[in-house]
Amino acid sequence: MEEAVRGKVLYEDKDHRFVWLGWEEQEEEGLVQTNQYLIISGGKAMLLDPGSVYTLPRVLAIVSTYVEPENIEYVFFTHQDPDVSSGLALWLNNTPAKVYISKLWVRFIPHFGYIDSSRIVGIEDRGGHLTLASGSRVRFVPSHFLHSTGNFSLFDERSGILFSGDIGASVFPHGERYLFVEDFERHVEFMEGFHRRYMASNRALRLWVSKVRELKPKMIAPQHGAIFSGDNVNKFLDWLENLECGVDLIERFYS
Repeated sequence: MEEAVRGKVLYEDKDHRFVWLGWEEQEEEGLVQTNQYLIISGGKAMLLDPGSVYTLPRVLAIVSTYVEPENIEYVFFTHQDPDVSSGLALWLNNTPAKVYISKLWVRFIPHFGYIDSSRIVGIEDRGGHLTLASGSRVRFVPSHFLHSTGNFSLFDERSGILFSGDIGASVFPHGERYLFVEDFERHVEFMEGFHRRYMASNRALRLWVSKVRELKPKMIAPQHGAIFSGDNVNKFLDWLENLECGVDLIERFYS
């Protein structure tokens, strides 16, 4: 589909846009499929989980159709995994951006080939917010132990879109990917195995769900798989709230 090549605007008003940055045109066996997103506000931009060295040429090409790289002020990383952040040095060499990531992972940044700590901002465990060029705000939503010990989601207050990182991730069979969840019950089979293994516990999930319900997101956009909108937002939160995962099932992994 054409969207896979050039991305799709998920929200737009006179000076604020939230953009999904597409997929590889051809699905590749053995490659973890990832989603990248861009917020453009007041003529400046924030890049969300831009990905690895492998994805950089594609993502940079699509980003450049929406905004000049020199106007990227911020790069946000949900956590430290290589599919999220291993392209960090290249992004910092090609933009003037500051990087926001959990304070737990700041000391790991040099292992991705970037040593200058003056452009790295560690997010405190409790989260916080950042004001964009237009005056709109994004919130760093604590998501700790939901795949990573130091993990954050990001809520764009103006669009009402929550970028959830690996929470909500789905793994599609080859040739069956789609951008928006339509049949939630069927979609669960693409999420369940990942969430049971990679999320730490139901207690951690319930804390996150409680925070997210307060935000009342119109859309939840994960880093892998499909986006939740409309009624599927609450269906997804209800499903997470009751999911046994991680240490709830630990005996199963040792048996």
